[in-house]
Amino acid sequence: MWSCPLNGTGGEDQLPCQHVQRALSALSLLYLLVGVPLGLGYNALLLLVNLHDPGGMTMPDVYFANMAAAGLVLGALAPAHLLGPGAASWAVWDAGSEVHVTLLVLFNVAALVTLYSTALLALDCYIERALPRTYMSSVYNTRHVCGFVWGGALLTGFSSLLFYICSHVAARLAECSQVRHTEAADAIMLLSGYLVPVLAVLYALVLLTRIRKEDTPLDRDAGQPDPSAHRLLVATVCAQFGLWTPHYLTLLGRTVLAARGRPADGHHLGALLLAKDLSRFLAFASSAVVPLLYRHMDRNFPGKLRRLRKKLQRGHQSCSLDEAGTQPAMA
Repeated sequence: MWSCPLNGTGGEDQLPCQHVQRALSALSLLYLLVGVPLGLGYNALLLLVNLHDPGGMTMPDVYFANMAAAGLVLGALAPAHLLGPGAASWAVWDAGSEVHVTLLVLFNVAALVTLYSTALLALDCYIERALPRTYMSSVYNTRHVCGFVWGGALLTGFSSLLFYICSHVAARLAECSQVRHTEAADAIMLLSGYLVPVLAVLYALVLLTRIRKEDTPLDRDAGQPDPSAHRLLVATVCAQFGLWTPHYLTLLGRTVLAARGRPADGHHLGALLLAKDLSRFLAFASSAVVPLLYRHMDRNFPGKLRRLRKKLQRGHQSCSLDEAGTQPAMA
């Protein structure tokens, strides 16, 4: 799970790393026992509550449902990543193995969908606030946008497969000689998966802050905006980017070290491995935090949940009546 590199010095040099390793291992087990089931349950509930009544969904609901789908993927991947042997060098978890690459591609796809959905949610909230009488941020358009987000994430995650294939056939294909290093894939993920959404979110938040300070005729016609929706948006943006930023900072560190030709060793390697594992743990935690925020901060969620319960109860009662009616007929 969490591991310290063996640099041959041994003794007291390994003690701090081992103490941190034990603490983080206990934290990971606690998250796997509590956080993963909680995240899977709330993400599934969020999807079920919104998808059972598509006509009642709003634009933010579509983006939160999209993030919930990505959260289900992250929750399913969490045990495999957090229980992996780290630097134990098991054959099935080796950096070039098929299992490792498949899990990495799925993780990258879920990461892209999560951050891009958050960024597009902020931008569409600004459009809805600035132009309330248009259909640019409608539910219909948002569903198509979310479909394009998944398609773009799959295409971007394909770069990991490309680097894996070239690491095996570079000796036979000259075209693969320059794309054998995973640091290039990390740089692609850093640029397309983090830098672009961060800039989009910052731009949207600045515009929302500016428009909240101004009172226009469109604002008076559309009424006052819902303050709970704005709080939910800010909390979601802060939670998502706060939990995903350490992961992309570790990718940046690995890319910079590879570009300078300085392989990490000794204490630096131990710190880099622990930072990588800790940042990935925080990224997985985002799949449980965001649905909890939606559950407690969205004012429409309790009503949707009550309607879902009534619908399920009516279905159960109708099944019971049908069974009771068939028994006298058979008699």
